[in-house]
Amino acid sequence: MSQNIVWQRHRLNEVDYEKRAGHRAAVLWFTGFSASGKSSVADYVVWNLFDRGCRTFLLDGDNIRHGINKDLDFSPLGRKENIRRVGEISKLFLQSGHIIVTAFISPYRQDRESVRKMFAPNQFLEIFTDCPLSVCEERDPKGLYKRAHAGEIADFTGIGAPYEAPLHPDLLLDTNRHDIPTCGQQLINELVQRRIIAE
Repeated sequence: MSQNIVWQRHRLNEVDYEKRAGHRAAVLWFTGFSASGKSSVADYVVWNLFDRGCRTFLLDGDNIRHGINKDLDFSPLGRKENIRRVGEISKLFLQSGHIIVTAFISPYRQDRESVRKMFAPNQFLEIFTDCPLSVCEERDPKGLYKRAHAGEIADFTGIGAPYEAPLHPDLLLDTNRHDIPTCGQQLINELVQRRIIAE
């Protein structure tokens, strides 16, 4: 980083934005295999929060890779940079008082922990959409597992590349046993319990 860059402080800060929004700012970081339900539960939660009048936004893995991160590959270094950039984007949203929801496989614990360290302890929630790989492969809505098994996609998480499940997630959602609304409501309840949003 250049020595000539200085962080600019502005009149408004995240506390001001939180007061205006009527809720605390937070980062809800979904992680799990492809087809484990990350995007579906995240979308449900964002819609629910929006319906409550919360300032919220969903950053989805595929959508980010279509634009901001389209220059990155799926190597370990590419994945690391992908997650780092999303963490920085999330930090900007948080500073503006949003409840930012991310849905990324983010397969490596170290990368997720690096993002966690960008935030205060009460600002970052790691949400693990726990679903057996075999079930995710059966779902395969985008046909990615089929392509990975056919050798068309290299380094696909769970097939040619590892997934390191969270050891102590802030919330575990069993997306194999429970449907999307049930899992989404579990997270909403968690946000109420943590006083991020009002009941």
